Amino acid sequence: MVVGSLFVGAGSCGEDEADTPVADSLKGTELCGGKAVTAEASRALEVITGSSRFGTTGEKSTVAQAAAELVETWPYPTGGRDDVCRVYTASGEPDFALRITWGLEGGPPEGTPDPEFSKLAMGEQALAAPDAGFIQFACLTDRLPNATKASHVGIGVERWGMPVEPEGDLDALRDAYATVTHSVALAMAKELRCEKNGGLPERPVLEPA
Repeated sequence: MVVGSLFVGAGSCGEDEADTPVADSLKGTELCGGKAVTAEASRALEVITGSSRFGTTGEKSTVAQAAAELVETWPYPTGGRDDVCRVYTASGEPDFALRITWGLEGGPPEGTPDPEFSKLAMGEQALAAPDAGFIQFACLTDRLPNATKASHVGIGVERWGMPVEPEGDLDALRDAYATVTHSVALAMAKELRCEKNGGLPERPVLEPA
């Protein structure tokens, strides 16, 4: 899989009530149902967005809901990416939006990642750039009926909207995207009850593999 194409035209969800900010304001750790963003990832969101306060999203924009949808989708690959949630800065802050997505992949990672992404030693594949992150992990779980082998789950985090060249400390931004992506991926692995959390560590690995 060529990661450079993962975030282009990704997902089948449109702009609906679950994706649109409805109120202000939350701390980073309260986003996406309150299980997706650790304190460490919340600080990383500040690095990415320049803000510590965020607008809320719809009630269904949670890791638990995304995991339930994945279970319903299994064993068929999604062929695209669907929303876990979208993160918006609170009103009165500079506008910034992140899209956090999940996908059920057809198998282990294939192909050569885009050179802008750094490879990290987490799960089956972990990649980070100054404006996006991606983690794929193998999940063997009793939540998937009659599964005899691991399924392959992908989690992506990207800046949403018109393309904007990343500014500032690019290494810090890359680490921040890796941290947020790891946080959501680990939350998903735990929600799915993946054996050994899908091979994901409890804290993000930021040194290039």
